[in-house]
Amino acid sequence: MLKNLPPLAPFRPRLLNDLKGYNGEKLVKDMGAGATVGIVALPLAMAFAIASGLKPEAGLWTAIIAGFLISALGGTSVQIGGPAGAFIVIVYGIVERYGVANLLIATASAGVLLFLLGLFRLGNLVRYVPVSVVIGFTNGIAVLIGLSQVRDWLGLDIAKMPGDFFGQIGALSQHLHSFNAYAFGLGALCVIGLFIWPRLWAVDSQFRRQLDQIDTVSALKATSRLPAPVVALVTLSLLAWALSMPVETIGSRFGGIPQGVPAFELPDFSWETVRLLVTPTLTIAILGAIESLLCARVADQLSDTPKHDPNQELMAQGVANVVVPFFGGMPATGTIARTVTNIRSGAVSPVAGIVHSATLAAVVLIAAPLAAHIPLAVLAGVLLFVAWNMGEWREFGRLKQFTNHYRLMMVSTFLVTIIFDLTVAVELGLVMACFLFVRRQSDIFRADPLASNQHQLTYRLYGSLFFGAVAKIDPIVNAVEQGPAGLNVMLDATQLISLDTTGLDALEQLHKAVAKRGGHLGMVGVNPQPRSLIERSGFAAHLHTFH
Repeated sequence: MLKNLPPLAPFRPRLLNDLKGYNGEKLVKDMGAGATVGIVALPLAMAFAIASGLKPEAGLWTAIIAGFLISALGGTSVQIGGPAGAFIVIVYGIVERYGVANLLIATASAGVLLFLLGLFRLGNLVRYVPVSVVIGFTNGIAVLIGLSQVRDWLGLDIAKMPGDFFGQIGALSQHLHSFNAYAFGLGALCVIGLFIWPRLWAVDSQFRRQLDQIDTVSALKATSRLPAPVVALVTLSLLAWALSMPVETIGSRFGGIPQGVPAFELPDFSWETVRLLVTPTLTIAILGAIESLLCARVADQLSDTPKHDPNQELMAQGVANVVVPFFGGMPATGTIARTVTNIRSGAVSPVAGIVHSATLAAVVLIAAPLAAHIPLAVLAGVLLFVAWNMGEWREFGRLKQFTNHYRLMMVSTFLVTIIFDLTVAVELGLVMACFLFVRRQSDIFRADPLASNQHQLTYRLYGSLFFGAVAKIDPIVNAVEQGPAGLNVMLDATQLISLDTTGLDALEQLHKAVAKRGGHLGMVGVNPQPRSLIERSGFAAHLHTFH
């Protein structure tokens, strides 16, 4: 029996292939891209960790360690791994319900599960998640991310935000009296700046064309290459510090960021704890797999590198998520925004991702004390911008173009993600997708009557005869039972594309009804899949005509 099992996926990182023929020109491209995306990752990593209920260093070292492992061991050439906005809601809920120590155990357990998914070649299964479900929970997560940042954006005095949607709404409404206009102003300036900066320096913008005609502003031109989040972080932090604005900062809430490498620590592990964390573990693993492979597909579309290996990518994600918890990290996955930045900056191999980690580590180790002055309202502005770009809001306007099935799956997944959690939303979405698929396929199947006489009824079968469509055989059975004795039935199966065991049972019941009345049942034009099942079951021997 073991000989019939498919072989395990080989563990071969894409880096090994990309290093063949690697030269100085490629190294220069990867160094530039890696340094750029490393700078972009700095504010995002801190913001994701803080929004998840963790200290900022948890996000930074996740980006460094997991980013290195995912690039070095992964199945893509240009994907960047690290903490992602999609995990914010999940991680915050786990921390609130189970505590940070159990989050680390759940993350490591999810890493093991991710590795096994890749090892047993299950990477392609993620592609079976319907697009409507993916859009629904992506938009739902974007809403929750935006909601989670309202406290810091408005500067509200809330000691701890609840984890559920309605609890957060209630807490925000009860503390609106503590509104901080300075925090609101910084957050608003951050969001506005993030929207304007890329458009200001766009190649076809009028401002850029005018600037290109001036030779004495090379420093200003060089500034245009800086990522918008970094510009916002530095300028607004300096503004808040220079004006002594009474706003909460990383230093006032967390005491700053440690300048050293985090110590390796083993969480208090027990199998009893793992059993209690099954749901969080599955949630992290499912979301990590979906996000990383969706990101890899985006990278395939935008770059000229070879297509990704989904199984190798899952194994790399698994290794990263097993390792980072021992350094106090959070779940990691592929990150679309940083991957796109990496590609547009000229990356050609996983070396760029490794350089991204090294750049981020250097910044953290050298400039960590400066992070204490970063206002939390600015990081909230960065995440509000991330949430806006993360959501596919146009899809709501396009719902009228699709079927009721599509609308139901997308809207229900969106609402359940917001009201309950992602795991329930994905489970509901998949169950609904299966149910609606069965219904759609059952609607497609037909048994149309053809020219008949007093001795024979002829029907042509269309589509798939499976458990969801067997009721459409009942009219044929009724016609036989109500017809004259000795009535034969001929089934034209040229348009029957598939047959399952329940459908076969329906044909057997039809045969019994025909035989009981002294007639014969035949099938002609039988396609390969139905033929195989009919022959293997022995039913072919009972058919008067079968070809």
